[in-house]
Amino acid sequence: MDKTIKVGIIGFGLAGKVFHAPIIEDVAGLELTQIYTSNHEAIKHINSTYPNVEVASSPDDIIKDEEIHLIVVATPNTTHFDYAKRSLLAGKDVVVDKPFTVTSQEADELIEVAKSKGKLLSIHQNRRWDSDFLTVKRILSNKLLGNLVEYEAYYHRFRNRIKVGWREEVKAGGGILYDLGSHLIDQALSLFGLPKDIFADIRIQRENAKVDDAFEIILNYEKLKVVLKSGMLVKEPLPRFVLLGDKGSFIKYGLDPQEDLLKKGEFPHGTPEWGAEDEDIWGTLNTEIHDIKIRGKVESEKGDYREYYRNIYKAINGLEDLKVKAQDGRNVIRIIELAMESSSSKRTVAFR
Repeated sequence: MDKTIKVGIIGFGLAGKVFHAPIIEDVAGLELTQIYTSNHEAIKHINSTYPNVEVASSPDDIIKDEEIHLIVVATPNTTHFDYAKRSLLAGKDVVVDKPFTVTSQEADELIEVAKSKGKLLSIHQNRRWDSDFLTVKRILSNKLLGNLVEYEAYYHRFRNRIKVGWREEVKAGGGILYDLGSHLIDQALSLFGLPKDIFADIRIQRENAKVDDAFEIILNYEKLKVVLKSGMLVKEPLPRFVLLGDKGSFIKYGLDPQEDLLKKGEFPHGTPEWGAEDEDIWGTLNTEIHDIKIRGKVESEKGDYREYYRNIYKAINGLEDLKVKAQDGRNVIRIIELAMESSSSKRTVAFR
């Protein structure tokens, strides 16, 4: 475990600045050495926060650097395929920020390139290490609700204005379904696998919006209904998770605190209670176990985004299986494609 892996990040917008660089810096064995960005404010931030990290003049500087072992692609969605493919062909292990690609065909091609080169390829699904999701996993693994019949996950925001940026532009990979939907879909698939069929309602709700800003997706399994919903016009907090079983229910409000802390410039190593939720947003469990009725708060598990990159380090060194595989990212994109097909045709479509 003493082998140092040098890392380069291509792109330093929200993803690179908030979710990648500060986490990589906090993972033993990973050394952030280069970042590419052309944004002057971002360059100032890199120079002040990461004085030992070089600002590359182009993505090729990172891709061609023989000392860099791992490349993180944190650029706009439409460029993921190109940078990931070039990095793999150059013999690098690659992490691609979510969503993996904009089409499943692109995802399939990258998976084949990674196999042919014998390189690691993973999708950055850090929200598998959210405190609330880890709590949901623990409740389900302990069968505290009996047989689960319905799982609902919500990821809402309130932004009634149109924010300048590529996510709000009419381009492949834009809109809320690719953005927040990637997280909700990945979490559901990691719990339950692939569904039998899909029904979706995707909408544009805000005045002057050009891309989808609200969706509801229903994933149908044999005896389980999964509802995933997100929108940009939700001002009053709604539940984050609703789980219904034949023995009880679990309701959870509030978001994992890590994103807000990272946006404030805090690092995990400087925060003893990193990833711990405030008690006022712990979920409520109402169930029956061995004929004993139980109702009360469930202390949330501690979230830790470092676990994603710790696994990347161990997987590269052959010490652990990769937890977020490229195929996982491909399946998310395929669900998005089928959801768009379902919404446009107003019918349920089989997973294929």
